Amino acid sequence: MKASSLSFRAAVLIAIAGMVWGITMAISENHQTMPAHAHLNLLGWVSLFLFGIFYHLHPAIDRSRTAIVQASIWIAAAVLLAFAVGMIYTAHPIGEPIAAVASIILLLDMLLFGWLVFRRDAVELGGGRLSAVPAE
Repeated sequence: MKASSLSFRAAVLIAIAGMVWGITMAISENHQTMPAHAHLNLLGWVSLFLFGIFYHLHPAIDRSRTAIVQASIWIAAAVLLAFAVGMIYTAHPIGEPIAAVASIILLLDMLLFGWLVFRRDAVELGGGRLSAVPAE
C-alpha cells in the first residue's frame, strides 16, 4: 500500500466517524465533546487528506516505508488524541496524560512529515533514498 492510499482511506473513515459523532451530539443536544469532535475532524479528515495529496503528487516518497510509517503514526495518534480530549471534556482526568502523550507524538510525526517534504527534491532527483526497500 502507498502512503497516499492509506491517508485517503483513513481520512474518509475518520470523516464518516466525525459526521456520525456530530449528528449524535446534535440529536442528543449534548455538545460537551465538541472539542474532541473538532480535533478528530481537523487532525483526521483534513490533515490526512492533505498528507494524501502531497504523497500522491510525489510518487517516490509515496512508495517509501517512511511515508507509510508517518501516516500510520498520525492515524493512531490523532484518534487517540480525539478520544483523550473527549475524556477531558467529560470529566475523566485520565485523558490529560493521554492527550499530552498523543500531542507529543503528533508533533514528532509532523516533524517527520516536514523532513519528507524538505527531502523530496533530493529523493525525486535520485539523490537520496528514504528506505532501502520500497513499501510495495
